[in-house]
Amino acid sequence: MTAGTGSERPDAGPDRGAGGRFEVFRDDWGIPHLRAADVLGLARAQGHNAALDRAWQLETERHRVLGTTAAYLGAEAVDWDRFVRRARLADTARRCYEGLAPETAAWVGAYVDGVNEGLAEGAALAPEFAAASLVPGRWEPWTPLGVWLSTHILFAGFPTKLWREEVARRLGEDHMTLFATDGPGTAGSNGWLLTGDRTTTGAPLIAGDPHRFIEAPGVYQQIRLACPEFDVVGLAVPGIPGIAHFGHTGGVAWAITNAMADYQDLYRERLRRTAGGDVEALGPDGWYRVHAHTETVEVAGGEPETVEIVETDRGPVIIGDVHDAPSSDAPVISLRHPPRVTGELGFDVLPALLRARTVADLDAALDRWVEPVNVVLAADTAGDTLHRTAGHVPARPYANRLRVVPAEDPAYAWRGGETVPLPRTEVDPATGIAVMANERGLAAPLGVEFAPPHRARRIRELLDADTDRSPADMAAVHTDTRLASARPLLSLLAGAPALGPAAERLRDRLLLRWDRHMDADSTEATLYARLRTDVVHRLAAHPALKALTAADDPWRSTAYPPLFRPWLAAVPRIGYALETLLTVGFLPYEDRLAVVAASAEAVAAAAEETPPGPWGELHRLSPWQALPDAVPDEAARPGLAGDHDCVLSTSSVPGVTDLFARGPAARYVWDLARREDSRWVVPFGASGVPGSAHHRDQTPLWARGDLAPVVTDWNLLHRTTHPTTPRPEGAENDEDKAPMTVTEPTAPALRPAVHEQKVEGFGTVRLVPVDPAADAGLLHGWVTEERARFWGMADHTREQVQEIYEFVASLPTHHAYLALRDGVPAALFQTYEPDADPVGECYDVQPGDFGIHLLIAPAEGEGAVKGYTDALLTAFIGYVFSDPAHLRVVVEPDARNEKALARMVRVGFELGPEIKKPEKTARLAFLSRAALGLV
Repeated sequence: MTAGTGSERPDAGPDRGAGGRFEVFRDDWGIPHLRAADVLGLARAQGHNAALDRAWQLETERHRVLGTTAAYLGAEAVDWDRFVRRARLADTARRCYEGLAPETAAWVGAYVDGVNEGLAEGAALAPEFAAASLVPGRWEPWTPLGVWLSTHILFAGFPTKLWREEVARRLGEDHMTLFATDGPGTAGSNGWLLTGDRTTTGAPLIAGDPHRFIEAPGVYQQIRLACPEFDVVGLAVPGIPGIAHFGHTGGVAWAITNAMADYQDLYRERLRRTAGGDVEALGPDGWYRVHAHTETVEVAGGEPETVEIVETDRGPVIIGDVHDAPSSDAPVISLRHPPRVTGELGFDVLPALLRARTVADLDAALDRWVEPVNVVLAADTAGDTLHRTAGHVPARPYANRLRVVPAEDPAYAWRGGETVPLPRTEVDPATGIAVMANERGLAAPLGVEFAPPHRARRIRELLDADTDRSPADMAAVHTDTRLASARPLLSLLAGAPALGPAAERLRDRLLLRWDRHMDADSTEATLYARLRTDVVHRLAAHPALKALTAADDPWRSTAYPPLFRPWLAAVPRIGYALETLLTVGFLPYEDRLAVVAASAEAVAAAAEETPPGPWGELHRLSPWQALPDAVPDEAARPGLAGDHDCVLSTSSVPGVTDLFARGPAARYVWDLARREDSRWVVPFGASGVPGSAHHRDQTPLWARGDLAPVVTDWNLLHRTTHPTTPRPEGAENDEDKAPMTVTEPTAPALRPAVHEQKVEGFGTVRLVPVDPAADAGLLHGWVTEERARFWGMADHTREQVQEIYEFVASLPTHHAYLALRDGVPAALFQTYEPDADPVGECYDVQPGDFGIHLLIAPAEGEGAVKGYTDALLTAFIGYVFSDPAHLRVVVEPDARNEKALARMVRVGFELGPEIKKPEKTARLAFLSRAALGLV
């Protein structure tokens, strides 16, 4: 037998092949925990799980990429289909896929294989398919990249440039940025980091919540991905392999917010059609021929529509058509954005994030991030932190960020492959706090419009109030409802003269009693919302703004596609910019005062007739669904606290509705001391299948602001079983056609333990027998690493490793065990009787001698847990001496393995002589029961 004797901890090894089997477990919330023997097998498992849990969501996303949603959703979906076809998102996804590194392409392909293998079964569980008379289609290798593009194409808010053009045209160039604020077309987030000096554990905490349009099923899926190379928990995007935005690898954790960067440009094109039917565009060097073709959009219940696809040197034309007269005033606008230009989407970063063990690893990976541009916070178990921006922002004139620019003018061209330097900063050691909330801060050089500073300031204020924070304390920050943006309106109300009695009572109630918290049970919050709505409408009717809100102007209804109308609607824009409009000198002070006074009178009179109810009765969730429920589930539309500028940013549209569709799409707390003390929640549940026990079981938790625990102990999970699913037709070889086994009967966490011991401050260690067939891939990844060179199997194949441990299993005197730390494989532990082993020929074996070998597995980062190996040795020695017949432990590490020898001495072993073995020179060491004070 060839066996190693060192106690080195090998790093995770390279991928050893896709494999065909994986394991699926779930916690009490139905959250999937996936485990496989290698990286490709795990990617396949993630795709298969997504197909089972989110089949309808995946099919919706695939159709959104292709621009075929109207074929089953009807005329309401035509606008989106027309846009994605004209923007050529599918073609861009193909280009970006072709540019992937080969190993990344294989990884994405394995995920797609899993989706295709599970989609039919998942569709059979989802009633939406029958309701829409839809059968699931087939995913292509590039489809995940298309999903990423379609999900984020509007993140940088390029339609806001259309709005600024309208403001400039109607109010004048000087007022173009008057409404510059985080508006209805953007997605924001909160995120914060506490260094170890601010926490109860002495290790960093990261917490926050992404604010997005709330979709049902949710855009984020809680998941765990484990294989020999990594074990990561985080929030995945269904349809995308890996964990991109929010994750915890055990060694390092990270989170993002939208940087509010501007990296997409709009160009005003001039197009013409030649006598031969070709399309030409005017560029810096004159007229030239451009790409043009037509596509047909099928429409359920309606006539198909033909769309002409035109692409100039700037990019695809997304607004306007080819004019017979090139001088026409109707806008023709093209979109230029980095993935279309460079063929890079940043997907090569995703597997690198999973493998990251430290902040330095994560930082290096993020250098290749492309879209969307994010602010990132990260910390690792060593206490290192990171606060940076990540993404691709092209270098070009500042005017490009503000508005639509002329295509034929070379002054507005991108500067070759140049990019804007990405800002980064250090976490302030004096405060130990870093915050990101879409405000004008770290990312200011990258954008034009940012969120007001209120959320960021309030988070800092709450965190700075205490220096001893735990994960449980973060919920109070997540759910804070202080509305600092109410100050300008209330200040004007305080100064309003000659109010009637009812309005005076309203003013006194708001000013003297209200704490400015938008709590769900607050009637004062409702009164404030009514006042704000009335003020918004009065401002919209003001002569200075009426040109912007005129309903009889046909320009916006005909010049721009309906898809962009939310960005061009004046009343929501006024509502979101209300704080600015009530503060700056655009309107005279007397006019602002008069507007607020008139609104107070109107709201007071209405309140006299209809007393206000609590804010939570009006402020209810209104999630987006591709196919709404036949019978609306009111439990999935809870009334909540919060408002747009609260930390609890449940964003209604001031002046339009008190319902909200934007809010926390997830919440998370990443603990760098003990990952199992981390927490998370999503608005609905882990499953996208209506009727499932976990379809919407997290909604009450989310609505209360509570968080579910992140479970890391495999013993606390439940096995999931599914029928065996064959590979799809057309597989190229017998291995591809082999049935896929979703569960493994010999999973380590479910095997009976020969020993179980809780080690204080470390976790529960269980020793379970090695199953050679099931564990060969895991063990091969461990023993073939450079750091495991003393084990003596560096050149072995997976089959040879399996054969060796099958031989060990056949011997009554030798045994091999996996040591599990809280259910996760942590070490290979072997025992033998020295007088039945070649080592017995090298020294004088005494009665009661018992030999052991120890190989420490890749842990949660080198040095991540202080005393990691010593804690394992404590359990191993406890197992050996649990048998009174064992009087002395014998080890024989390689004589060159100084680290292992020092460790043995540290825990009490006495060094013996060197011995010569065929494969190495070893150093004996002994630990007796007597030395430990055991009887």
